Amino acid sequence: MTGVSAVWISANWPSLLAAAGHARDQAKSASRKKVEFFTLEEAVEVEAISERILPSDDTPGAREAGVIYFIDRALVTFAKGQQQVVRDGLSSLQALTKSTFPKYASFSQASAAEQDQILHRLEKQSSDGAGGFAIGPTGQSFFGTIHWLTVAGFLVDPDTRGNPSGVGWKLIGREREHCFQAPFGYYDKDYSGWQPAPAPKNGGGR
Repeated sequence: MTGVSAVWISANWPSLLAAAGHARDQAKSASRKKVEFFTLEEAVEVEAISERILPSDDTPGAREAGVIYFIDRALVTFAKGQQQVVRDGLSSLQALTKSTFPKYASFSQASAAEQDQILHRLEKQSSDGAGGFAIGPTGQSFFGTIHWLTVAGFLVDPDTRGNPSGVGWKLIGREREHCFQAPFGYYDKDYSGWQPAPAPKNGGGR
């Protein structure tokens, strides 16, 4: 999450966990899903972006992790300073989509390959500070904001109300079970199976 310091993450960790728990509950809910910051149409567009950042292919991606609900909750809590950046960025994204592929009215209508092409242009314009992609209070552009929120929502610890079924951890191969294996030696001598080293033959020494 480039541009977001460890100090910031530590200070906002309870809100990050709360947003992750909300996303998990929404993703698992059988009832109609709800959004707080986005309109339903905007949520479709942002989910399409996050799905290209962490696509669903051989492994679960952003969609399965309920990342859109994490981003939505983030923008009314710990990332609310980025609200205007996101609003302006969505408008600029649709303008960029139409200029790149005039046949589409929105980013989500484009194919995966076309979306990637649009996002490459978006990322470049964001880094150049061009095209209306402003930098918000956290030092992030629109694309930067959506990118780090997508990654955060995907990887927050599943055992502390993080993403559903720990799909993010499964993707990176991280085990949920914590394991400590001490070196076998003095402090292990009372464990079952411990055997002392055989004494030297013929009274030999070092």
